[in-house]
Amino acid sequence: MKRIIAWMLSATLLLAGCGGKQASYKDGTYEAQSEVYQSEDGSEEGNGYGVVKLTIEGGAITDCSFVTYDENGEQKGEDYGKEDGRIANKDYYNKAQKANAACAEYASMLVANGSLDGIDAISGATINYNEFVEAVKSALKQAQE
Repeated sequence: MKRIIAWMLSATLLLAGCGGKQASYKDGTYEAQSEVYQSEDGSEEGNGYGVVKLTIEGGAITDCSFVTYDENGEQKGEDYGKEDGRIANKDYYNKAQKANAACAEYASMLVANGSLDGIDAISGATINYNEFVEAVKSALKQAQE
């Protein structure tokens, strides 16, 4: 049994060492903003943008926050999806809030994964995902310079 466990541990370490070289990052706090989203066909106005803030310690991502803003610079929060301060369309409000909640999930997944690898868009929050990826790449580029 000890041999099997030792073999499994050795195989795991060997496979872990076979991965591609990960970039090294300078410790610090880095902030970056995505571009304002525009629909590809131009049928929608800007949806806003996202801002990511990363903390790197020991060369690894240890903290991340991701917040989205409308095109006027107002943070999308608990009122996102409301019209004139009230829920005029419950489905629209629920979708907006689902997309808003995905921001924290994306940030949490980045810290857990240590990179963007394996982080997929959450249904209903694809625009936020695209903003997140763009902003993270920009922040990590700063950390490499």
